[in-house]
Amino acid sequence: MPTDGPITITWIDLALCSSLLLANGAVSMWLGLGLGRKLLIAGLRTVVQLSLLGLVLVHVFEAGNVWLVVVMGTLMILMASYEAVKRAGRRYRGVHRDVFTSLLLSASASMLFVSLLVLQTDPWWAPRYLIPLLGMVLGNSLTGVSIGLERCLSSFDEDRPAIELWIAAGAHPWEAARPTAARSLRSGLIPILNAMSVAGMVTIPGMMTGQILGGTEPGMAARYQILVMFLIAGATAAGTTGVVLLAVRAMFDEGGRIKRSVS
Repeated sequence: MPTDGPITITWIDLALCSSLLLANGAVSMWLGLGLGRKLLIAGLRTVVQLSLLGLVLVHVFEAGNVWLVVVMGTLMILMASYEAVKRAGRRYRGVHRDVFTSLLLSASASMLFVSLLVLQTDPWWAPRYLIPLLGMVLGNSLTGVSIGLERCLSSFDEDRPAIELWIAAGAHPWEAARPTAARSLRSGLIPILNAMSVAGMVTIPGMMTGQILGGTEPGMAARYQILVMFLIAGATAAGTTGVVLLAVRAMFDEGGRIKRSVS
């Protein structure tokens, strides 16, 4: 029956939908992929984490306290930085600090820009807008940051002879590492560029889909999605650039010699 608002989803509906995940598990067992346990754990984590998030957001929205929003946003950035380093696979001393700093600055600047100048929410920290947008920014930024970081550190190990040759010829460490930094940045930005290229033509992005299902007029939902894509692209570019530059600095010692990353 047609409806202008969101359709209520019950736990029974979710249990029915979980059959899709169980089907994937069955295929994994049949083909011997060894992914059955991982699928089960991922499914359980999804249910627990999103259910808890829903309960937390209810209290955060009702409280309307700026410090509560700041604390939650900081925790989200901390978890995003941890996941970014974990996904990169390689690290160096201080990498967690550098990733957190880059994500904090890029995400904060992007959210302030959108809240104060674009959406002009009142107050600027309105949790109903800030927290969901921050979540989407961090979810995409950590992918770009982790890819850029991994490519940067692995390239330093692989290109070590060439970089050392440039330095021996009199080049400054930054000059010798510039090609490595450029390749790392390009790699980190590929996912968001691909997502923007196919948005609306091949895929209907998550936020637009959610708003349409919630009853928002498709034209307005499209404008919100465009805003989000631009916001994510800017934050991802800034965060990845910051991480790569900090990683390049960390890979040289005081004498301009290259350090080795840890896998």
